[in-house]
Amino acid sequence: MSLTMKILIGMLAGVVVGAAINTLDNAFVSDVVVGGFFAMIGTMFVNALKMLVVPLVFFSLVCGVAGIGDIRVLGRVGTKSFGLYIFTTAVAIATAILLALVIGPGQGFEMQGIDASGITAKEAPSVWEVFANIVPTNPIQAFASGEMLQIIFYTIILGVAVVMLGDQSASFVRACEYMNEVMMKIVSIVMAFAPYGVFCLIAKTFAEQGIDLFVPVLAYVGTLVGALFLHLFVTLMILLKLTTGLNPLTFMKKMRSAQIFAFSTASSNATIPVTLQCITERIGVKNSVASFTIPFGATINMDGTAIMQGVATVFLANVYGIELGISGYLMVIAMAVLASIGTAGVPGVGLVMLTMVLNQVGLPIEGIALILGVDRLMDMIRTAVNITGDAVVSTIVAKLEGEFDPAVFGDPNAGIESERDLEIDPAAEERLAGAARPHPRPQPAE
Repeated sequence: MSLTMKILIGMLAGVVVGAAINTLDNAFVSDVVVGGFFAMIGTMFVNALKMLVVPLVFFSLVCGVAGIGDIRVLGRVGTKSFGLYIFTTAVAIATAILLALVIGPGQGFEMQGIDASGITAKEAPSVWEVFANIVPTNPIQAFASGEMLQIIFYTIILGVAVVMLGDQSASFVRACEYMNEVMMKIVSIVMAFAPYGVFCLIAKTFAEQGIDLFVPVLAYVGTLVGALFLHLFVTLMILLKLTTGLNPLTFMKKMRSAQIFAFSTASSNATIPVTLQCITERIGVKNSVASFTIPFGATINMDGTAIMQGVATVFLANVYGIELGISGYLMVIAMAVLASIGTAGVPGVGLVMLTMVLNQVGLPIEGIALILGVDRLMDMIRTAVNITGDAVVSTIVAKLEGEFDPAVFGDPNAGIESERDLEIDPAAEERLAGAARPHPRPQPAE
């Protein structure tokens, strides 16, 4: 059985077990099993993925910049990926608003029993602040805090300097290539435990959330899921087909494991190692492109989050009986695109971005309480949409730049994890141990 199938089984088992636990009224199960064991294993798994993100992005991006060699090519890759990310985000939220206006979620909604305490508005960053903050004042601090845009900026500058030094950088580049291979091997080790981590994450979520929370906001949930699926299966796949000619069904099949990871963790940043592995080893995008576009996209490309903001804005406007008009919805599109650039790909960031949007168009921030209960499960779906958008843009840019391997894409078994990938060769282990042992120094003759 492939690892992807094991992870899928773990996810489905988590849904069933979690939903079953939610129907129980047992303090021991809630506190010890769900809040204790499931939470511990799930947190350990997500932390293990996050542990890989910064070193993997650094070594992979240094190798990518050195592999491109020509700085002008790097500029083209950056310009194309940034333009495509902004375009897909704008299309995503425009589609969501149109669909929500047609369906009309929130009309006739009753506000009884809604607790709006603890919800505070966030100020939207200006476009100047967003771009100014890309340059880190302290690279070490940026690496420690996981500021992805700052890490990308610093690593690209370092990579450019490495290229400019030419032959002097050969040993450094080889060391980075080796470390990149080491990090990808650690990804394989972490992924071997993925079925259990995914099971615990999904079981905990469904045990705590249940399905009762969906009933009051069923129209909102249905509209949001419909808009997310429309963007995922129609908009992105049409864009992929028109620009690359690749088979969308094959693409989606090869992205399945990354999508399951994204759904389980609800974090684009935590899924970066798995997305990178899928896009390079399963789909055929060269590391010289993927090392830049994937971490870049995890930070600024939030198609799913933008869709949530569009649907939520229409929903809350209908609930409060406020007519935003064309100018208001255009403001929502502009704000969502800007906010997606300046916020991180971590769980719950969508609500922070939503407060910025509601603030700007004059809708009550307290309305977020209406959708707060279902946001975690919706966040899981939209994160899967986010990372699929990253992969689509990466594939398009790689195809345009001639950094795509069609043989890998056409091979159904390319990049599939097997148990043999984690075996240690005893002979190689012995040779390595021998090389690591201190050798006795020759004694001087008496």
